[in-house]
Amino acid sequence: MHKQEMTAHLEALGCKVQENEPLSAYTSFKIGGAADWLVTVSDRDTAAAVWQFCRQEKLPLFFLGNGSNLLVSDRGVEGVVMRTDCGKDGLTVNGTQVIAHAAVPLSQLCRFACEHGLSGVEFAYGIPGTVGGGTYMNAGAYGGQLSDVIDSVMVLTPSGEVRTLSAEELDFDYRHSVFMEHPFLIWSVTLNLQQGEAAIIRKTMKKHLCCRREKQPLEYPSGGSFFKRPAGYFAGALIEQCGLKGAAVGGAQISEKHAGFLINRGGATCDDVLTLCGQVQQTVQSRFGVMLEREVQFIGRP
Repeated sequence: MHKQEMTAHLEALGCKVQENEPLSAYTSFKIGGAADWLVTVSDRDTAAAVWQFCRQEKLPLFFLGNGSNLLVSDRGVEGVVMRTDCGKDGLTVNGTQVIAHAAVPLSQLCRFACEHGLSGVEFAYGIPGTVGGGTYMNAGAYGGQLSDVIDSVMVLTPSGEVRTLSAEELDFDYRHSVFMEHPFLIWSVTLNLQQGEAAIIRKTMKKHLCCRREKQPLEYPSGGSFFKRPAGYFAGALIEQCGLKGAAVGGAQISEKHAGFLINRGGATCDDVLTLCGQVQQTVQSRFGVMLEREVQFIGRP
């Protein structure tokens, strides 16, 4: 099937299709080549149909959230990149439970919980990801992580089956979930929260956001904390002790504000970031015997 035929078939499934769409506009790093197809779906049936089509045509399929923990190849991404759109109905509340569509930004979830006097997700305020992406990564900050509050996750399987996975089935660990080993599409997440005072919740959220702005280089595009925290250490501290703050390759630089962040100072390429990452890993391992592992995920053509 030719590319134009592929595009027509995808459009016929009822999704929005963008051919050869640069992904730099869809990632917080503002880096990345084009996806062969970027499709946006708004319901499970359409998502299942796109997935089935990709399997039939042997097209690679990648699920994209807010692109906040992602580094995309300069040479683009083969196949289909799929996003989900929840419209205006992405959040519902039932007692102390909140059901959130995967496409809902984490900060929106936090504000919604606060408005309903529900506490438990304040730690996530300011994390620049979606509920789905945060669940995939088990995002966390300030002593909390999503695995602390997730009750269950509704997913779509490659065969088109809708399943609900309990917290026990999610294999949560530090920056890890079952979704890293199993190709499920996260559709919605149910969270167990607790009653609280909106004013106190709001104050905590504001405190976390102010701390982020003070300590993190939010004025530059980045993928957030670039490396996972190694056992017994802090990645940023190790990098700083190696004297690497401010080191740069092309437009990519180790932030002078927080050494755990690799930032795009302007015009950085994926290759710039990966080269700088390699230099950091080599230097830290040579001095401290610690191999830093990327938290930011790489996708696309090598």
